[in-house]
Amino acid sequence: MTSPASEGRRKLKLLAVTACPTGIAHTYMAAEKLAQAAAALGIEMKVETQGSIGAENVLSDNDVREADGIIIAADKDVALDRFAGKKVLSVPVADGIHRPEQLIEQVQSAAVHAGGHGLPAGGGGSGAGGGKERSAAYKALMNGVSHMIPFVVVGGLLLAVSIALGGHSTPKGIEFDKDSFWFYVNTLGTLGFKLMLPIFSGYIAFALGDRPALVPGMIGGFLAYDGVTIYGADANAGFLGAIATGFLAGYLVIWIRKVKVPKFVQPIMPIIVIPIVSTLALGLFYIYVIGQPISWVFTHLTSWLNGMTGSSAIVLGALIGLMIAFDMGGPVNKTAFLVAVGLIGTNNAVMGMAAAAIPVMPLGQGLATLLRRKLYTDQERETGIAALFMGFFGISEGAIPFAAARPAQVIPANMLGGAVAGAVAGVAGVTDSVPHGGPVVSLFGAVGGAAMFFVAIAIGTAVTALTTNALIDIKERKGRRGEDAAAAVVPEPALAGVAVGAGTGGSGASGSGAGGVGAGGAGASNSASAGGAAGAGDQGASALSAQAPERSGSVAAPEVLSGYLTAQTVKVQLASHDKDAAIREMAEMLASTGNVRDVDELVRVALAREAQGTTGLGEEIAIPHAKTDAVSVPTVGFARSAEGIEWGSLDGTRAKLIFMISVPEAAAGDEHLRILALLSRKLMDTGFRGRLSEAGDAAAVLEVLGKIR
Repeated sequence: MTSPASEGRRKLKLLAVTACPTGIAHTYMAAEKLAQAAAALGIEMKVETQGSIGAENVLSDNDVREADGIIIAADKDVALDRFAGKKVLSVPVADGIHRPEQLIEQVQSAAVHAGGHGLPAGGGGSGAGGGKERSAAYKALMNGVSHMIPFVVVGGLLLAVSIALGGHSTPKGIEFDKDSFWFYVNTLGTLGFKLMLPIFSGYIAFALGDRPALVPGMIGGFLAYDGVTIYGADANAGFLGAIATGFLAGYLVIWIRKVKVPKFVQPIMPIIVIPIVSTLALGLFYIYVIGQPISWVFTHLTSWLNGMTGSSAIVLGALIGLMIAFDMGGPVNKTAFLVAVGLIGTNNAVMGMAAAAIPVMPLGQGLATLLRRKLYTDQERETGIAALFMGFFGISEGAIPFAAARPAQVIPANMLGGAVAGAVAGVAGVTDSVPHGGPVVSLFGAVGGAAMFFVAIAIGTAVTALTTNALIDIKERKGRRGEDAAAAVVPEPALAGVAVGAGTGGSGASGSGAGGVGAGGAGASNSASAGGAAGAGDQGASALSAQAPERSGSVAAPEVLSGYLTAQTVKVQLASHDKDAAIREMAEMLASTGNVRDVDELVRVALAREAQGTTGLGEEIAIPHAKTDAVSVPTVGFARSAEGIEWGSLDGTRAKLIFMISVPEAAAGDEHLRILALLSRKLMDTGFRGRLSEAGDAAAVLEVLGKIR
């Protein structure tokens, strides 16, 4: 390895960035290991951590200017623009924990980053974050979803408000007085929807190919939104088409970047050549290769559906509803809608079937977030409320963010609910005389059989909500059994009660997902939360002799982890021999404090977190955690296992030192995240782990843990 002395003139200076998407422990463990290794080698190193509580120890321009190399130990996207001209080594966060010395050696011969978001050619080591291609694609999709959501919500709510307060029913649909106030509000809402799919597609592409991919991605998204106007297609591709254009643009830009060009062309590649070439290639490919098949599908579906109008009402209604719910604006949806519109005046029952199915998707997804809140992130719950509002006004696009994030669960549920709503409306003879759907058309007096119209919508909505949650739960159970743990990751949108990944920071992207244990929501102040936790700790200490006689008696223990961990939540030897049993045993121990309302729910959420990715951190450590209203105040437990428990740790070691962290949904501030960060760092100290392993009883354990500051 190159030693500092070989530098001759000055001490070697390295920088690092650590980040992980499924929690914060790995972020800080990698940071601590890298810092320790650098100190042992006499190398100056500064490490920026991008954890759930935001970026800390941020690298300044001066730091970057003076650095001899940068190590990116991350399993999520890290912006690399600021490191242009520097040696950059990008590896999984696990490598930062398990082989920091090798990384320090490798970065000194790493490739120089030429600029932009992506990695230096050939210099990525394991690749950005070491993630597999599927992981990169998933993060790109979530990036698009999180950026799209504000446009869906703002556009949808403006449309809904304008319809409610300024719209009136006509044979052409809901219309507005020209140049009136509500006309312009409706126009703004429509503009928001016009931008929705370009933003969605553009930011999928951006996550893959950085800024050069933004232009072709957005233009491709606009083609998916408005191919009818732009190149005379018979139907638009909708949000499924926007997903396709986003990925095509991103991967196309990645491929173009690999083409070797003369040196004098390189400076203009990212700002001129790549955007123009990729936009032309994607746009023309879409128009001639994708657009034509969509038009063919539209034409033939229309003919086929027109031929079905003489069939039984239940069959036709189910078919209309299923098609309406499938792609929310795409060719299948548009076929059913336009056939129904074309029959207004001659057979209003077909429009009645469509009108009943149109609101089912947003209403069903909104209801799903209310019924099983723990299956959804904070941002998804907020989007669910907006979707309920949009559904009432027949704005089916309110369900698009849910369908884009979880297509395998949401689209089938939408189709089933839409089919049921359409079939019920068909059997009941519901009619609609205007080309619009949702409960609002009944208020305009356009619906015949209004009572059954609402019954059809209600039944379809319930079917969609229950089916969605059942499918998500099935996927979660599969992950829990370890049959498909990797496929079970749904980030950002994260699973209920388990705020993971960067929200998506991102939302990244979304702003919803950050957090190993989850960012705290609104509620009491940090001081109040800490005080409540400390109070619970004091209560636990006083009740120790009565409730936990097998451990040491009442002890005057120091405050540990802000009082979240007490003698009552320490067990020097677990009886369990497998992970699931150990989590339940520790949950029951936490329940002895009186801070746990529902042990089964706490266990369920903790196991759901395990399904997303092991909390076995290596070095014989595991930190299972859960954010759920099954607990009333933050509570932390510690237990040891002499023989160790198989936890799926990154380094293959069995977990012998196990911390369990539980916080309520409304945990104030980020205090629990700060504690987890401190704990993760401290556990990288071999001497500290040794003292913790040798502590004879609960009092001795608390004394060791009391050193964490």
